[in-house]
Amino acid sequence: MGIYLSSPKTEKFSEDGDNVRVRYGLSSMQGWRAAMEDAHAAITDLDASTSFFGVYDGHGGKVVAKFCAKYLHQQVLKHEAYLQGDIGTSVQKAFFRMDEMMRGQRGWRELAALGDRLNKFSGMIEGLIWSPRNGDGNGNTDDWAFEEGPHSDFPGPTSGCTSCVAIIRENQLIVANAGDSRCVISRKGQAYNLSRDHKPDLEIERERILKAGGFIHAGRVNGSLNLARAIGDMEFKQNKFLPAEKQIVTADPDINIVDLCDDDDFIVLACDGVWDCMSSQQLVDFIHEQLKSESKLSAVCERVLDRCLAPTAGGEGCDNMTMILVQIKKPVPSGASPSDEPLASPGDEPSASSEKLPASDDVIAETKPAECGSSS
Repeated sequence: MGIYLSSPKTEKFSEDGDNVRVRYGLSSMQGWRAAMEDAHAAITDLDASTSFFGVYDGHGGKVVAKFCAKYLHQQVLKHEAYLQGDIGTSVQKAFFRMDEMMRGQRGWRELAALGDRLNKFSGMIEGLIWSPRNGDGNGNTDDWAFEEGPHSDFPGPTSGCTSCVAIIRENQLIVANAGDSRCVISRKGQAYNLSRDHKPDLEIERERILKAGGFIHAGRVNGSLNLARAIGDMEFKQNKFLPAEKQIVTADPDINIVDLCDDDDFIVLACDGVWDCMSSQQLVDFIHEQLKSESKLSAVCERVLDRCLAPTAGGEGCDNMTMILVQIKKPVPSGASPSDEPLASPGDEPSASSEKLPASDDVIAETKPAECGSSS
């Protein structure tokens, strides 16, 4: 179900970038949808040794996705765990921080500024009228200052977004995901899912939803949302007796940490508008074929979106689509020893910090990745 245009909006936003470590291309397309609700972030120099990539698929509006694209990577950098080298914890905290920051007068004003013209104007006016009150009254300052104003009790947005991010530091890849956007790595041509689609019918999601007082109807949380994890969607996060990770819908991301090696071809992040049309292995195969004749990564992304776009409105291929393609430019030094542990096998339960998820669950995908450096 959805509201569609009479003809698709096929103009694409495309971008390429690189530094000494990585090169990337990205493309996004509105398609048949009446509005573009996807957002993205591609920052090759999060710091001197780290790159950050993220796709944010909005639902119920664009503002939460745009908010995450603007602020999530900043919060990763600011957390004390990041300074200690614990990127997994810092990115997990950043996901939760998005929900916190979108509440209250300041949250309302920031979301308004990212919305339509009328809301942008209202947010600007309120920003001029209501002065922030820095700190908590105990002399402690906060980089997201409390503001008095008519929306001080704003509980946060009813719209939301998925969030799938990949952080590359030296030979390590950290993937964090909440929702049904997906990250896939191609290792010697084989697709391996580095994230899991958080649908309500997954046992771990169903259990949490029911324990928090929610229900699942027709594959949707409380009969409306077809995701079990997301940033925003505050109407599903109102149980004051439960922590954020145990709410009906949670922003708690799965974290997967993988050692990169010479066998790794590229990494793909994309929203479900792409995965609805192509399996992980189909997309990897398609990209490999396109790279034989096209070196510009954004052009390869554009070809993927064109391949997925439906000829008529309704059904698969009509959603907003965003994709980021990342290649590691520097090979792993010969002295490095990538992890011998496989990414995972189907059915593995997620751990709290370094989750080893299954290879692509496509029928044609292997269940275990070949070890780095192996001949097959």
